[in-house]
Amino acid sequence: MAVRPLLDDETAPPEARAVFEEIRAARGTDYVNNFWRALAADPALLRQTWARVRHVMAPGALDPLVKELLYVAVSTANGCGYCVHSHTAAARAKGMTDAQYAELLAVIACASQTNALATALQVPVDARWDAQRE
Repeated sequence: MAVRPLLDDETAPPEARAVFEEIRAARGTDYVNNFWRALAADPALLRQTWARVRHVMAPGALDPLVKELLYVAVSTANGCGYCVHSHTAAARAKGMTDAQYAELLAVIACASQTNALATALQVPVDARWDAQRE
């Protein structure tokens, strides 16, 4: 259960409804997902978050599919089931194959294990990789 109500178009403040319309236009859909609806009670936070997501996830030096794969990996590490689901769906919509998904999960699992081992062992960073020593 959400800790805030998920505001629909009738109950959201006008400022939030304006962001909903931007989301619909940018994504070419009439659907506004629950994440945005949960933020709608705070229109300023909704607008700031939408602007950041729109900017960061836009095509750039990284391919949009790569960005979605990274989002899934970070969401997994952070334990955000909502984001894992929504960005897996977005990655599939951007062309992620079953083979790519399997490799992504293998990388996430491998990194989780080696991160835990390096942290538990407190392995010092190699001098050649330590940006502060350059």
